[in-house]
Amino acid sequence: MQDQPGSAAPAPTELRADCAQCFGLCCVALPFAASADFAIDKAAGSPCRNLRTDNRCGIHTELRQRGFNGCTVYDCFGAGQKVSQVTFGGVDWRSGSGERARLMFDVFPVVRQLHELLRYLTEALDLPAAHPIHPELRRELDRAEALTREAPEELAGLDVSSVREDVNVLLLRASELARAGLGRGRKKERRGADLMGARLKGADLRGANLRGAFLIAADLTGADLRSADLIGADLRDTDITDADLTGALFLTQPQVNAAKGGPGTRLPASVTRPGHWTP
Repeated sequence: MQDQPGSAAPAPTELRADCAQCFGLCCVALPFAASADFAIDKAAGSPCRNLRTDNRCGIHTELRQRGFNGCTVYDCFGAGQKVSQVTFGGVDWRSGSGERARLMFDVFPVVRQLHELLRYLTEALDLPAAHPIHPELRRELDRAEALTREAPEELAGLDVSSVREDVNVLLLRASELARAGLGRGRKKERRGADLMGARLKGADLRGANLRGAFLIAADLTGADLRSADLIGADLRDTDITDADLTGALFLTQPQVNAAKGGPGTRLPASVTRPGHWTP
C-alpha cells in the first residue's frame, strides 16, 4: 500500500514551544491551584503575577526554587505561537477587546490538544513497522493540521475529544505494529495500571504497553523500557536514573521533565535531557 499525497508534516520545531513568538498564553489562559506544583492559586484568564509585560516569565530561572515546578514540566507543543501568530494574527490579548481575549484563552487549550496529536501522529509516521497504516495516519495528520488553522470561533466550539478518539485508534494500532514480537510470553500489558511507587528497579519492560499507566514516584532505575509505549503515562517523580528508554514510543518532553533522571538515562532523540536533572 502506498502513502497518499498530502500536506507536509509539521516540522519538529513547529511542535515545540517558542515562547518568544507567544503572548504568554499558558501563563494567562490556564488555571492552577496552590500545591506542590504551584506556589499560588490562579484563575483561568488571569495573568500569573510573574508574567511581565513583554510576555516573558519574571522568575524563569528560579521557577523550581520559588515553588513553580508545574511550569517547568509544561509544554504546549507549539500551540502558543500558533494561536498567537496564526489564529489571532499577532494581535496580543492585551490589545484587543475583552471578548477577543477570552476567545483566545478558550482557543489555546484546544489547539494545544491538536498539536499534541500532531506530535504523536508525526512520530507514528516515522515508525517503519507502522507502514501499513501510514495512509490513515497521514489523513488524520492532515485533518488535525487543517483544524489548527480554523477561525477562532470554530476552534472554540470544536469537539476535540472526538478527534482524539479517532486518532487514538490509529496510534494504538501503530504501537501494536511497532511492538509486535517484543516480549512474547511476558506479562507486559499494563495499560492504565496503578504503579504508583512501584519497585521496578532493573525491570525488563521492553515493548511493554504502559499507555496511561500511573507511575508516579515509581522506582524504574536501571529498567529496560526500550520500545515501551508510554503515551499518557504519568511519570511525575518517577526515577528513571540509568534506565534505557531508547525507542520508547510516544514519550513527550513534559513526561521527561516531570521524571527524575541522570547522565546515565538513555532517551529517544525526540526529547532532550532536562537541565534540572541530577548532574
